[in-house]
Amino acid sequence: MRWQGGGRSSNVEDRRGMRPGLVGGGLGAVVLALVGMFLGVDLGPIAGGGGAPPEAPAGAPPAEDEKAQFVATVLGSTEETWNGIFAQNGQDYPEPTLVLFTGAVQSACGFAQAAVGPFYCPTDGKVYIDLQFYEDLRSQLGAPGDFAQAYVIAHEVGHHVQNLTGVSDQVHQARQRMSEAEGNAMSVRLELQADCYAGVWGNHSQRQRQWLETGDVEEALNAASAIGDDRLQKQAQGQVVPESFTHGSSAQRVRWFQRGFQSGDPAQCNTFDAATL
Repeated sequence: MRWQGGGRSSNVEDRRGMRPGLVGGGLGAVVLALVGMFLGVDLGPIAGGGGAPPEAPAGAPPAEDEKAQFVATVLGSTEETWNGIFAQNGQDYPEPTLVLFTGAVQSACGFAQAAVGPFYCPTDGKVYIDLQFYEDLRSQLGAPGDFAQAYVIAHEVGHHVQNLTGVSDQVHQARQRMSEAEGNAMSVRLELQADCYAGVWGNHSQRQRQWLETGDVEEALNAASAIGDDRLQKQAQGQVVPESFTHGSSAQRVRWFQRGFQSGDPAQCNTFDAATL
């Protein structure tokens, strides 16, 4: 992926030099947190009870390190894509902020540790990611590559799009009236739509920047497969329980990313009306 030199977003908030007063667990507990990865909707239920002490300086790293440049470049590409799509519909696209953190972070949705994986908080409209997750994606989930990392960001930005269009609120309200199994099924459709939106971004970003190289798309598909509920459950508990899925199977995640990537059309991402996923 030839990302160097691409336009960067200014909407990156680097908190890697800030450390909440209470930080426990960490990314070593990945197996325990696998099913919670890519939660992306609302971290309130897992917030550490009443929040955490204010964050304090801890020696900020250089703002222009390569990892920060990569994140800002990918985020800038998502802004190009979604600004264009929203403009076609006569709408503005309020851009999200992406927060880099280390270990744990306080968001408007509550206090969260890095072990939950990257997430989107609809309350403050921000994407949160500890970049150590990329190493875990490579070493523990078997999904290396820069386009796999870019997919992670694009998926969370997909949740931002859902928040702007009101889909997230509709799903949240509907789940309040459903059984747990029905609510899980609704959550799966929400997550698969975010995967499809990530594919839409991939399509548009390639047309805009011509930055993909041989094997890049396969990296994203591998990442989508690696975080399927069936694969994560098998790894974490040795068995698969479909009615407890909240994000979709590996095959479903790959299929919906491909649908968005091949079409480049968000209208093709209506998972809620799909007869089969």
